[in-house]
Amino acid sequence: MTNGIKKSKLNLPASKLPPPKPKPKPGEDFRTSLHWRVFRILSEFVDGWQFLADFKKTVSFFGSARTVEGDRWYEEARKLGKMVAEDGFAVVTGGGPGIMEAGNRGAVEGGGKSIGLNIQLEMEQRINPYVQESAAFHYFFVRKVMLSFAARAYVFFPGGLGTLDEVFELITLIQTKKISEKIPVVLVGTDYWGHIDNCLKNVLYQEYKTIDKEDFLIYKIVDTAEEAFELIKDAPPREDWYY
Repeated sequence: MTNGIKKSKLNLPASKLPPPKPKPKPGEDFRTSLHWRVFRILSEFVDGWQFLADFKKTVSFFGSARTVEGDRWYEEARKLGKMVAEDGFAVVTGGGPGIMEAGNRGAVEGGGKSIGLNIQLEMEQRINPYVQESAAFHYFFVRKVMLSFAARAYVFFPGGLGTLDEVFELITLIQTKKISEKIPVVLVGTDYWGHIDNCLKNVLYQEYKTIDKEDFLIYKIVDTAEEAFELIKDAPPREDWYY
């Protein structure tokens, strides 16, 4: 319990969730067929976009599911969630613990909308107690698309492999002009993102020449919620997936 908020025992990092039940052999259950899976994937995309269409001004938060209350980055994410909520933004997260919980918690404390795009388990959703409105996804890749769909800004706090996967995919989409470069991509935590930035500059750019100098303009690295908010607050509206 935290201030009367009950936390689910399944509000865990994705890698710690219970494994799915064994799947039936092909032919034993029609739901295992490729054709049925295609329709299920399609339905998740439709439901996800339909759900997000009601939120016109959002910021997506990303970061470690293992970060706990009291940690510097949990508290910065919580503070930023409150700041953007007070400025009229809805906060969208993956609905789980850690940084996701902190962002949702801040949104609630700021009187704004707190949205979670959750992982659907066998019997229930994995969801933190500060999510007010949610949609659940069986397929991780559909959920990841929804997290990057139509937000006005993207904020990344220190995280693990999932966070790195998400930040590099988003940077690549902007680099390849699939998403507009006008969208703020804010990396919070110089002591964390600075190492990755140095690797990109020293290894990929200078040594291997596999990226361009202009690619470093896609993202900004800051250290506080206040600095992140300054980059987010004037983000222009998105009319579609692309400006």
